[in-house]
Amino acid sequence: MLMDDLVASGDEVGLQVTAYVNGELVVDAWAGVADEATGRMVNGDTLFTSWSTTKGFVATCLHILAERGQVDYDAPVALYWPEFGVHGKDTVTVREAITHRAGVPQMPEGVTPEMMTDWAAMCAAIASHKPLWKPGTTVCYHAWTFGWIIGELVRRIDGRPIAQFAREELCEPLGIEGFYLGIPDAVEGRVAPLTEAVTATDTEDQPNELMLRVMPPQVTSAAVVNRPDFRRASIPGGGGIMNARAIARHYAMLAGDGQLDGTRLLSVKRCEEIRALQSDAPDIMFGGRTRWGIGYMLGGDPEGGGGIEIGRGESALGHGGNGGSLGYADPARKLSVGVTKNRMNWPEPSRSAAYVIAESIRAYLDTTKT
Repeated sequence: MLMDDLVASGDEVGLQVTAYVNGELVVDAWAGVADEATGRMVNGDTLFTSWSTTKGFVATCLHILAERGQVDYDAPVALYWPEFGVHGKDTVTVREAITHRAGVPQMPEGVTPEMMTDWAAMCAAIASHKPLWKPGTTVCYHAWTFGWIIGELVRRIDGRPIAQFAREELCEPLGIEGFYLGIPDAVEGRVAPLTEAVTATDTEDQPNELMLRVMPPQVTSAAVVNRPDFRRASIPGGGGIMNARAIARHYAMLAGDGQLDGTRLLSVKRCEEIRALQSDAPDIMFGGRTRWGIGYMLGGDPEGGGGIEIGRGESALGHGGNGGSLGYADPARKLSVGVTKNRMNWPEPSRSAAYVIAESIRAYLDTTKT
């Protein structure tokens, strides 16, 4: 089995994979060890901190509000969150914010893990930021700040915190049980600690000055996200704790054009809109191109900025996470895939576990078409 081989090779420690086709569960598998210190094995209920895979869920929450006519993508963020509209950010639109063009990817100066668990403090600090460049002109991945910007928009518009909104308006209607923006104490024993793979030092891979501001090393590490206080906080840019079942079921709804098991959260028209190309300009921090829909990475030709793990289908959409987790929907195949794992590693995209697994599923589906 592919997953067993990945663990046996030493490339992975523990991982889960779930996939749906036409809204039906077709893959629900796991392998390896959840906690190396105790020997606890991975099972289907194991939970993983999946970093920016969280962003896909958060984007969908905003789209639910848009579906209800409560938010306009082209309205200023400051219309809903007045305090945000200072230092020239009054022109930042919701569309720009959710496509990483707001100009405020930087974390607050001197940010600590403790500060990140304080929702009000983080939102106030980000609202007071001066843009690093004219908003709307430059793509730069808002690795952490995306979560507070979009999460606070949801709270300002709806009144409920993003964690509550995600639970009540996204997860409960779809029967998703394994997604948390802040875990309850009762599930602590199900969470797999993350570990970081040891890699050779390569000066070309060292973070640049901008990256150090966007993802400060004192808060962007496995050690930080493993902290009990961090696990219990709502950190929607990259602190979501979930299993592969939750990820795949969320994207099964998007693969089904907004519907799953008779429950419709988004219209077909909305789904077409959110997977339409918004930007494929080079990212000023990473250098490479990413094809962005409204809050999700898009598939396509990798040379043209397509997400290799998500696939070459230009209607495919999803989001990966630091160290290798992944969720995506491929509406053309009516396919959704969720991958979670506890060993954070950064191989070439074509050698990542998520890509190898997703390619094997896509290849199987393509060979079984009738």
